[in-house]
Amino acid sequence: VQLQASGGGLVLAGGSLRLSCAASGRALSNYIMGWFRQAPGKERELVARISRSGINTNYTDSVKGRFTISRDNAKNTVYLQMNSLKPEDTAVYYCAAALTQTKGYDYWGQGILVTVSS
Repeated sequence: VQLQASGGGLVLAGGSLRLSCAASGRALSNYIMGWFRQAPGKERELVARISRSGINTNYTDSVKGRFTISRDNAKNTVYLQMNSLKPEDTAVYYCAAALTQTKGYDYWGQGILVTVSS
């Protein structure tokens, strides 16, 4: 499956952005989906994850209550709505797809830059 992320950019602190990740090649409904980010000088971290059906979601503590992951399997797309953005959210964001919960993520989209200015 090929993943194409979009929606990044520059935003002021307190603002919002929505990232999209469109899949092609295979049905997105087969995959657990995640959004990761990597800030300069830091390790990549899992920001949010969503189950195949979209019923179950998980977030890293620093984004809980501000970010929402969702998916539209009919459109083969997963989203990350980011509200109340902070400068520390500045990072390159990646979407990724996993066939199982135990073997890591199998496919990755290209990174997109999100910059939050204070």
